[in-house]
Amino acid sequence: MILVTGASSSPGFKILARLRAEGRDVLGVYNQHPVESSVRWDLARDPVGILEQYKPDAVIHAAALGDVDKCEEDPALCHRINAVVTREIARWCARRGARLVYISTDYVFPGDRGSYKEEDPPKPINYYGLTKLLGEEAVLAAGGAVVRVAWIYGLGPGRQNFGRVVVERLSRGEEVRAVADQWGSPTLNTLIGEAAAKLLAADYSGVLHAAGPRLSRYEFALAIAEAFGLSKDLVKPIKMADLSFKAPRPRDSSLDSSRAEKMLGIPFSDIRYALAIFKREWEAGSHASGQL
Repeated sequence: MILVTGASSSPGFKILARLRAEGRDVLGVYNQHPVESSVRWDLARDPVGILEQYKPDAVIHAAALGDVDKCEEDPALCHRINAVVTREIARWCARRGARLVYISTDYVFPGDRGSYKEEDPPKPINYYGLTKLLGEEAVLAAGGAVVRVAWIYGLGPGRQNFGRVVVERLSRGEEVRAVADQWGSPTLNTLIGEAAAKLLAADYSGVLHAAGPRLSRYEFALAIAEAFGLSKDLVKPIKMADLSFKAPRPRDSSLDSSRAEKMLGIPFSDIRYALAIFKREWEAGSHASGQL
């Protein structure tokens, strides 16, 4: 049996959906937002009780405190959820011989140059990135797999994401302000689900980047407008300096996912491919909530 934590998060939900579509024996775990055919559990209170109860053969750990500014405001909670919980899950998997796949982030890098490869040394500049890096170290010590993703967008439950906001606002004829001097790797959650399922089957251990192409948020918004047939004129460039954050953000945390493309056969670098999937899901209204 496969256990997926963070089933109500954007990546966790799509991982769960993918595994269920493949007919896998899988259980989702959520904390606050219900997901169909999943169980509620507070990992921050008890990281391994759910594992002892169901004794999975594999765990995909997508649960995290992903609000970067909240992590900066409440470092104790951030450390508990992102570092301590991950460490305890990793230790349990190591003791039981269970496979472990951990969903991590581009924010483990400082953002000084971008196009980071798996072997590049991490150096986070905010507390969120630091705690995710601590989680990575625990997973790697346990022989698990770390999958770094970035700028996640798509349909499903979880926090609002930039991709959805762009489509919603442009569809209403509203202006979208998008940062033109910050670069990342926008990653469709559906492709994360596919990558996690394939990686689990491949019995991979180590770090793998599974993220989209290098784009600024402005370039990404323009690509969405083009894919959906919406007005590009409503997309307006702004600068990072125009925004106010509690936590510092990397200027260019884009990831090189060429290794994952070859290994998994998923065209992460093709934004048109990802946005075509996003548009089909949008038009179908699929996975717009916690219903699988």
